[in-house]
Amino acid sequence: MTNAVQSATEASNRLGPRRLWVWPIAILVSFPIGGYLADLVVDGVDSVGAALVGGLIAGLVIGAAEWFALRRWVSWLWIAATSIGMAAGLTAGAALVDYGTSRGAIMIMGAVTGLGVGLLQAVVLARSRVSGALWWAVANPPAWALCWLVTSYVITRNIHDQFTNFGASGAVVFGLLTWLFLAMLLRKPEPELAR
Repeated sequence: MTNAVQSATEASNRLGPRRLWVWPIAILVSFPIGGYLADLVVDGVDSVGAALVGGLIAGLVIGAAEWFALRRWVSWLWIAATSIGMAAGLTAGAALVDYGTSRGAIMIMGAVTGLGVGLLQAVVLARSRVSGALWWAVANPPAWALCWLVTSYVITRNIHDQFTNFGASGAVVFGLLTWLFLAMLLRKPEPELAR
């Protein structure tokens, strides 16, 4: 009986990362919707209050969608970590660039937002005993900066609307990059055979 349970657990561990196909879809859906809802409420990130509230709203939507894709591996705390991390990161990042919308400014804002989100999400990953969780915090800032850069070339006319997060074009890139990274993080090593 023990061998059957062990075999089933090992098979489940090998199939686990394959179930991550939902991740890029969750990203592609949640980033535009979260950003849109936040923009309806704050109408542009042009102050500390707008960044804080907008980050909380967009982060809540994004975090819920991401948690849905990762619920097998992480607790619901992922949602709170994403919302709080995005609010803190966006507030700090937008203030750091004086609410600017040049490509350089939004990339810096994106990197700081990614740092806030990545750090708190890494804590949740670590609590869930995901080895290498700290790498998630390291990977998020450049990913967010890159995705803002991609978005800046797609929505050139309304980039000055000071959105809380990058749009669908950046979300496609973010979803694919982080999907691959998560598959590596969540892959469990095969147990060594007893000699």
